[in-house]
Amino acid sequence: MYGDIIGGALKFGASYIGGKKRLAREEEAKGLFDSAYQGYMTQDISNTFSNMENTMEDLTVNTQAADFAAAQQAQGLANTMGSLRQSAGSSGIAALAQSLANAQSQNAQQASASIGQQESMNQRLAAQQAGTLQSMERAGEERAMGRETERLGTSLGMQQAELASAQADIRAAQQARATAIGEIAGGVAGLPF
Repeated sequence: MYGDIIGGALKFGASYIGGKKRLAREEEAKGLFDSAYQGYMTQDISNTFSNMENTMEDLTVNTQAADFAAAQQAQGLANTMGSLRQSAGSSGIAALAQSLANAQSQNAQQASASIGQQESMNQRLAAQQAGTLQSMERAGEERAMGRETERLGTSLGMQQAELASAQADIRAAQQARATAIGEIAGGVAGLPF
């Protein structure tokens, strides 16, 4: 009887002991949580592959080999013309000049074809690099979106855990007080009147 009343009153009072420390601890934990939450939510999740430069678009054609071949050919033709002029006379020079002009035209076409191949290769490489960059940008966008989804999911999970913990603490304190009041009431009911 009296023991139940006293025990219940002690338990009821004990549920308030350390209340200031619990509140201070909760306040500190909330501050740390808020700080960590801000840091987590403001981290950079931007697309790391955006604004990449196509390193192949500025490739140049190497005309040095074609220029050298043309210079060598011109020098060779001049030397040949000089030596043949002395031996063939003026009548054979016209036929020889036509033959040399044809050879020079063929060599110029070969040099042009070489330059065309280089240009074609450069265009192909530039297109490949552009495709690679586009694929990387898309992959980066997808990864950034995935990271945003993860961040929001983690944030929601952290908030749910915090809410559940706070609600459990409130229910535990309410249950302790209800039990204490029940003991007090049981003790009072057992008193002889």
